[in-house]
Amino acid sequence: MESPQQRERARCRVRVSARPIDPRSLVSEVSGPPSGAIALFLGTVRDHSPGRQGITHLEYEAYEAHVVGRIEEIVEEATARWPINAVVVEHRVGRVELTEASVAVAVACAHRPEAFEAARYLIDELKARAPIWKKEVWPEGEAWSPGS
Repeated sequence: MESPQQRERARCRVRVSARPIDPRSLVSEVSGPPSGAIALFLGTVRDHSPGRQGITHLEYEAYEAHVVGRIEEIVEEATARWPINAVVVEHRVGRVELTEASVAVAVACAHRPEAFEAARYLIDELKARAPIWKKEVWPEGEAWSPGS
């Protein structure tokens, strides 16, 4: 599931895939002469969550028919609010091991405040609105987690 798009103001790409996220390639992809700031957010798998220790990995599922479109809507909102030169959003599906990135947002703008604000908006809205579900797995069991 991938959607490369050229916008008048911003280069944008959204991908939801089992493929590992490569932070260096994201930074390279959004880099460019008009951008003096790149904000990169990586959400990584940790070994605990509220009330639970010993998580060994996560498993993500997405509503494939709608997930890319929903994230693209969020990206469009961000490009309308901030002067974004380029943005890439990637989210994993399938099994994701401890310390691996499960989600990434890279935003390039001329200045730091806009890059940080846009990246924060993108990850917060993605977690709230994208049809992606997370299962936590630990030695004694597994459970779907509220929120992605």
